[in-house]
Amino acid sequence: MGRGRHAGYDGQRELIFAQAAALFARGGYPGTSMNQVAQACGLSKATLYHYYRDKYELLVNIAEGHVTRLQGIVDEALAQESAPAGQLRRLIRRLVEEYANAQDAHRVLTEDVKFLADADRERILGKEREVVAAFAQVVAALRPDLQQAAMSKPLTMLLFGMVNWLFTWMKPEGRLDYDAMAPVVTDLFLGGLQSVSAPAACAAA
Repeated sequence: MGRGRHAGYDGQRELIFAQAAALFARGGYPGTSMNQVAQACGLSKATLYHYYRDKYELLVNIAEGHVTRLQGIVDEALAQESAPAGQLRRLIRRLVEEYANAQDAHRVLTEDVKFLADADRERILGKEREVVAAFAQVVAALRPDLQQAAMSKPLTMLLFGMVNWLFTWMKPEGRLDYDAMAPVVTDLFLGGLQSVSAPAACAAA
């Protein structure tokens, strides 16, 4: 009988996952070694291989884990809201929250997926396409007239671009946090500039 996993096994895997994602995000998948991952985790290389077979397994776990969480967010949001406007607000709020806490994994998904083997890349990108399609269906429900013009997906990609861009300029410790900005993104997308209200932090200032 094989030895069972110790109590902290899953926690250690999560630590390695997070450190590897940070290293891949900063230096790219090809430019990161398992030695660097082990050092960042305070582990020997031999111990690291006890948790992950190789660097490629880490890449798959990071990319697929992130997109699987996004799928869960979509399923939860659509189940909790019945009206399309409410669904979109919840989807955007949860998307902003997830991206705020998983910027490294998101960068790996967008930048390093090209290093995956064909079958793994297609499976992971298929999940990503499902997330985009779910958003697009909500957009189409809000503006069915645009669906016939094939505008639902382009508008959805513009929305994703707006959310992604937040993390290139916004500082979590700044006056505006992600909780404040999620409604702004939604209002701007749904109603244009005239529909945006200043977050409380800005109004107080």
